[in-house]
Amino acid sequence: MINPTTFSRRDNSVLGRWWWTIDRLALSLLLVLIGIGVFLSFAASPSVAERLNLDTFYFVKRHMIMLIPALAVMISVSLLSPVGVRRLSLLIYLSGIIFLILTYFSGLEIKGARRWLLICGTSIQASEFVKPALTVITAWLIAEKMHDEKFPGIILSMIAVGIIVGLLLLQPDLGMTVVIVTTWIGQLFIAGMPIFWMAGIASIGVAGLVSAYYFLPHVTKRIDQFLDPTAGNPIHDLYQITKSLAAFANGGFFGKGPGEGVVKKNVPDAHADFVFAVAGEEFGLWMCILIVCIFTCIVVRFMIRSTQGSSLFILLGATGLTVQFGLQAFINMASALHLIPTKGMTMPFISYGGSSMVALAICTGMLLAFTRKRHGLHDWGE
Repeated sequence: MINPTTFSRRDNSVLGRWWWTIDRLALSLLLVLIGIGVFLSFAASPSVAERLNLDTFYFVKRHMIMLIPALAVMISVSLLSPVGVRRLSLLIYLSGIIFLILTYFSGLEIKGARRWLLICGTSIQASEFVKPALTVITAWLIAEKMHDEKFPGIILSMIAVGIIVGLLLLQPDLGMTVVIVTTWIGQLFIAGMPIFWMAGIASIGVAGLVSAYYFLPHVTKRIDQFLDPTAGNPIHDLYQITKSLAAFANGGFFGKGPGEGVVKKNVPDAHADFVFAVAGEEFGLWMCILIVCIFTCIVVRFMIRSTQGSSLFILLGATGLTVQFGLQAFINMASALHLIPTKGMTMPFISYGGSSMVALAICTGMLLAFTRKRHGLHDWGE
């Protein structure tokens, strides 16, 4: 941690200005979250590596190695101005469309879905990078519409979202689609969209979910199993969630102790999608509550800071990114607890995942950039 006395308030260097304008509490909470992720990687990853005949600390090493570029990206992006964040987002968005198209034609097919693109031996999920970039772009388009009635910002934002949603449904990836559309609708609501239009958009969203249930077999299967657990095969269809719930039950309040967990030895994704279950079994309810509290504090902190700016673009961008960040954490934890149909989505900075970690670093870097104090103590405009 950087010592606050390292930089003088009169220091006009890039890092000096960054240190005195950044939200140091939010940055500290993110670093604590990253530290917990490293700690849990030692608990969840070794058994998965051994089961795959890899070095015991294979995933731990890769997790820690990816932290280096992730932290560098987060700090670098947080140095940008709001205009710089917007330009970076446009570049990522346009590149992301190309990568999503390539993913559809030549991506890795896992369990009937093409969501990952193999580049230089590393699997990359392009939608993870497009997600925060799209949120910033729609924030700017909606804000411009609010400033200039003649600017077709709402229509353009709808087109921008529609292109990505269409490419995601081709994979198919309904979970990511729901996160993106929910974030966009939230931005429209904050911008003061008329209730009539909000109701219409919400109706289209509900119709889309109903259609997905009837026309996407894997969605039908997951929802049916969620509503009626007896509808699935307990050995194949419900294996991971059954083990996950057993892990929470075995852990109790204080947990079984480090290294004493069972779920990580039986669940293939214990180090990724079900790392929350490992935390619950080995360290108990108190660790789960701690993780939830940290995520809650990060979301609340960014929400408070985003409302203190003087720019509608910053407000919509920061709140959209915050909703996205918090929603991803909620989906991961709720899936592990069987509160919602199972969805493979990483827990920010805690689950193992190379490209996901870098994408989250971009998202949080943008949040830190948006919530920096600018032009004095109270002016947060562009």
